[in-house]
Amino acid sequence: MKADLDIQAVSRNGISHLGRCYFSPPFKVMNITEDKTQAQLHLMLMSSSPGILDGDEYNLKISVEENASLQLFTQSYQRLFNMKQGAIQKTDIHLADNAAFCFLPHPAVPQKQSNFTSINKIYLSNNNSLIFGEILTCGRKLNGEIFRFSKYHSLTEIYLNNKLVVKENLLIEPSTININAIGQLEGHTHQGSLIVINNDLDLNAMNDFITHHLSQQKDIEFGVSALSIKGLIVRIMGQKAEQLHDCLKYIASYISSYKILANAI
Repeated sequence: MKADLDIQAVSRNGISHLGRCYFSPPFKVMNITEDKTQAQLHLMLMSSSPGILDGDEYNLKISVEENASLQLFTQSYQRLFNMKQGAIQKTDIHLADNAAFCFLPHPAVPQKQSNFTSINKIYLSNNNSLIFGEILTCGRKLNGEIFRFSKYHSLTEIYLNNKLVVKENLLIEPSTININAIGQLEGHTHQGSLIVINNDLDLNAMNDFITHHLSQQKDIEFGVSALSIKGLIVRIMGQKAEQLHDCLKYIASYISSYKILANAI
């Protein structure tokens, strides 16, 4: 199935609203903003499909206009079903000047013989705030499908004024690599990453907070690195999807309260 999504957040009188909104099946979009007077727009991305199927091709376009702020939620875990040819999802995100965007989707669950490629391209302008996360599981662990998928490839490129500044390339093909080897997952079954970009970011303070919080968690390994621009990338490995997702959401919430994203989350 081929499907398209095109949504736009605009700002009027300091409050973000849904502007352009187009989607084709299986996508649906719902405005879940509880306080209509708050600055940030909350949208839920939903799907009538049980997951991503063989041959699916999804094209998503998200635009956040000048001074607007958008947080996009997902409805449930992204299930990747058994495939022969594979499936692909392309996401283009455009942030105008002073725009803010936050997206922490539910973890991806690749089932046996799934083959999935995700290409994310994010275009920043001036004075943007970005929080962008991703979590990959080993598959349906209780069904014995631990790393039984064929391929999972996630490529994220971030451009600042059309110059490539961040490139995150995750490729796992269990049949061709030793998942538990040094430099790979080393016995962990889940991994997550979080990219934070903001000109107001206090890198040292944020690094200290993230390190302190994650060091209190059980059965995870993590690292925090500064980007070439004003931002951080956090990488976590563990055994439970919900735990990693909660960690990313907690960090994102703290960033908001730390005046990194105005009125976010």
